[in-house]
Amino acid sequence: MKKLFENLRHSFSARLSLWVVLFAALVFLAAQAFVSLQSRSSIRQEAIKGATQVLDNAVLRLNNILEDVQLAADNTEWLVYRHLDSKEAMFEYSRSTVQGAPFLNGCSISFEPYFFKDDLYFSAYSGNSDGVVTTMQEGNDSYQYFYLDWYLLPKLLNQPCWTEPYCDWDEEDGKSFETEMQVSYCKPLTAGDGSFFGTISLDISLKWLSETISSVKPYPHSYSMLVGRGGTYLVHPDPEKLFYETVFTEDLANPDPKYRALGQAMLNWEEGMKVLKVDGVRSYVFYKPLRATGWSMAIVCPESDIFSGFNKLRLIALAIAFLGLLLMFFVCVKVIGKMVHPLSTLAAEAEKIASGHFDDVLPQDDRMDELGTLSRSFAHMQTSLVSYIDELTRTTAKKERIEGELQVARNIQRGMVPRTFPPFPERKDVDLFASITPAKEVSGDLYDYFILREKLYFCIGDVSGKGVPASLFMAVSRSLFRLLGQQELPPTEIARQINEAFSVDNEQMMFVTMFFGVVDLQQGSLDFCNCGHNPPILLPRNGTERPMPLECEANTPLGVCQGWEYKGQQIADFKGRPLFLFTDGLNEAENLSHEEFGNDRLLKELGRAPFRDAQTTVQAIRSAVADHVGEADASDDLTLLCLKIG
Repeated sequence: MKKLFENLRHSFSARLSLWVVLFAALVFLAAQAFVSLQSRSSIRQEAIKGATQVLDNAVLRLNNILEDVQLAADNTEWLVYRHLDSKEAMFEYSRSTVQGAPFLNGCSISFEPYFFKDDLYFSAYSGNSDGVVTTMQEGNDSYQYFYLDWYLLPKLLNQPCWTEPYCDWDEEDGKSFETEMQVSYCKPLTAGDGSFFGTISLDISLKWLSETISSVKPYPHSYSMLVGRGGTYLVHPDPEKLFYETVFTEDLANPDPKYRALGQAMLNWEEGMKVLKVDGVRSYVFYKPLRATGWSMAIVCPESDIFSGFNKLRLIALAIAFLGLLLMFFVCVKVIGKMVHPLSTLAAEAEKIASGHFDDVLPQDDRMDELGTLSRSFAHMQTSLVSYIDELTRTTAKKERIEGELQVARNIQRGMVPRTFPPFPERKDVDLFASITPAKEVSGDLYDYFILREKLYFCIGDVSGKGVPASLFMAVSRSLFRLLGQQELPPTEIARQINEAFSVDNEQMMFVTMFFGVVDLQQGSLDFCNCGHNPPILLPRNGTERPMPLECEANTPLGVCQGWEYKGQQIADFKGRPLFLFTDGLNEAENLSHEEFGNDRLLKELGRAPFRDAQTTVQAIRSAVADHVGEADASDDLTLLCLKIG
């Protein structure tokens, strides 16, 4: 160890190698930390998504079962009303109901005392035991069913309801009709005047329900639980907690606001996810209510299960990185030590140049490797440094002059498009806003508009290429549009004449995509012609509609094909429907990962909130694009225009 420190102290190669390794370690740790955070966040989101989907499927399955029970009760009720005078029919309906629904544990069709003449009790009951259905009359002096919850609840509430779990006991025999806990769906039977005369009760085994819920396991050690309306555990992997503990028991033993909040959320029939310690294990708890019964179901997923694969992979990556950095250190010491040995002479030569002695004669070096090349480069640098400084001075002055001219060109170009907003302060029936964001000093995008004899002429365009050539083409395009528009020509004729002008002697093969529109402000109609441009977006008039691209004819861009016959289109009723126009600098805007903004994201952003005004819409989309691009350089000019006619 002492020898190692001495080597680091006196050896440049060892110190350089150590710094290289330390820097590489820092870079790796930073990258590992970032990747870990991002991966952990992604895994967490996927876990939440997956567990939520599993819970939704389980709840949907239970709700389907409960709905099947309710449907069976409705079907039985219809039969009972048809044959109220037949006891034998009641037994038959009870039996057929259980036979037709294997998930049922039993079915009772029970009546008020003396409903059948002198019979104090009459309750036709059929039970399912391991696939064998038995039918009996369950009312007697030791089993006065009309005092039990499954009979009294629908009578008192005068509506169907689910009971809490219970075990149906026969006091005379000292045993239960059912060998396990069950819940019942009870439906009252009423006469035409609304008076109560009996109930239909369908039973489900809580053990069967528990097996159905417990099969839901998104992770190896995850489990499901079900709590009743009072918070009592109805289903839980720990049998000691069933029916004797509630979701608040853990909070009483080890007070935890998160656990208390979980219990309150489940009792309030809320849906969501909470992260807390369950039985001392940090877990993700996903919960959702079963509104038909007033119960709430939850899936508990230990955090160790969710991130087990991620943690194992991270440890392996750290071990590999440590061994790699250690090997890198020893290799760097050997390689750098051999490479830097001849640099002492070269360092002395560099000091002469650094001190300003450009005329001193440097020693010749006949080495044929990179160090010899570097020595000869220093000699060449000595002779050319003065001339280089002079050339640099002239180049800097020239560059400043060019930049000044480009700034003037940009100011001229910015003056060619309307910039005063709102553009028509005297008119309340026109809401228009637009903006241009150049990718370079000058832009190849354009937009323009003007009102002539109660008609609004507007356009938006994108010239092929960027920079000064595109800006010149843009200026000509804008001038031709304004000149032809002043002649009150329709959009198709404007497109045709500009195309003819650009197609002649177009040696550079430049072209421009444009969208022309003419709005009759009195009639409220829109005539338009799309020349290879991105289709505009029709924004919704109200909250029930969605943004949708405007269907446009497939015309070619201007300057591509001489003699092309452009086809126009019309919207007869354009009043009140906002129109959003843009260049491909919007949907093709890329972030650092080269992910484009895209048309789907654009439609989503435009439909995020109801339309307020054109300026708000344009600024919202510009902000969304800026957030998406982030630190990446702009790949293309960005032009936006929004229009609404009142």
